[in-house]
Amino acid sequence: MGETVKAIQVDGENLVWADFERPLCGPGQLRIEVAASAINRADLMQRKGGYPPPPGASPIMGLECSGTVTELGEGVSSFAVGDEVCALLAGGGYAEEVVVPAGQVLPVPKGVSIVDAAALPEVFATAYLNLYIEAALAPTERVIIHAGASGVGTAALQMLKHSNNPSFVTVGNQSKLDQCMALGAEAGSIRHDGSFLPAAQAWAEHGVDVILDPVGGQYLSDNLTVLGLGGRLVLIGLMSGATAEANLGLLMMKRARVIGSTLRARPIGEKALVMDGLKRDVWPRLEDGSIKPIVEARFPMAQTADAHALMATNETVGKILLTR
Repeated sequence: MGETVKAIQVDGENLVWADFERPLCGPGQLRIEVAASAINRADLMQRKGGYPPPPGASPIMGLECSGTVTELGEGVSSFAVGDEVCALLAGGGYAEEVVVPAGQVLPVPKGVSIVDAAALPEVFATAYLNLYIEAALAPTERVIIHAGASGVGTAALQMLKHSNNPSFVTVGNQSKLDQCMALGAEAGSIRHDGSFLPAAQAWAEHGVDVILDPVGGQYLSDNLTVLGLGGRLVLIGLMSGATAEANLGLLMMKRARVIGSTLRARPIGEKALVMDGLKRDVWPRLEDGSIKPIVEARFPMAQTADAHALMATNETVGKILLTR
């Protein structure tokens, strides 16, 4: 075994901070000394063996990080050693160091701490990709964000406010609804009170234009019912299951589209386009303070198991960070 770095690894039911082979920094890549990473629900699935990394990706968990550039691969001129950056990763964030294609890296926005910048890449890239690229959202179109208090939800709500798109959220409790409204949501529904459909139909009399849905399963029927003419449902997760019955006649009558989308396994070039969009459209808002990273809690990386347990409660708003 060559040089090693420390990384969080799965050992049966436990997570251990142990030696792992140091990744090589190849052409077009850069090496980051990690200051912080962040938890995504995909990490909990990967830990259980349910979401294997794409071919060639690090087996270490962690889909984003922030830190300092320590090495540039051949052909990389967009960054310099010593730059403070944050990065979208296919894996590897729960570690001392990570190697990533330069197109998936952005500078830490001015005014955001290097640690809190770890809360940005995955959720803002996911929300931006699916709302503005996949769904081709236009100004004033109405949007439903399911799991509105999640990391992706809190990122989406802030971006929608600035792109002039009224939003409606579904959440788990009144406190989460209050926090989503503070971030820009116009209205919402608490899932324990029953279907979101009546409240959403009251909010959008002629139907909604776009739905961002990490839930799947039981939500499909109500989603198709509440879509308006030409509406788009973007499916980004399956928290309530992968199968559902649907009235396909609604899809046809409404000329609606169901779009399936994942981010992690996309080619580097597609991820780079998303990051370019974030730098152009979102980074200025982060620098003027009108959009903020939403952070629920910070844990030392050695306490990753506790951080995972907190996420599993579904009681959090925004991101959980892991700090070095």
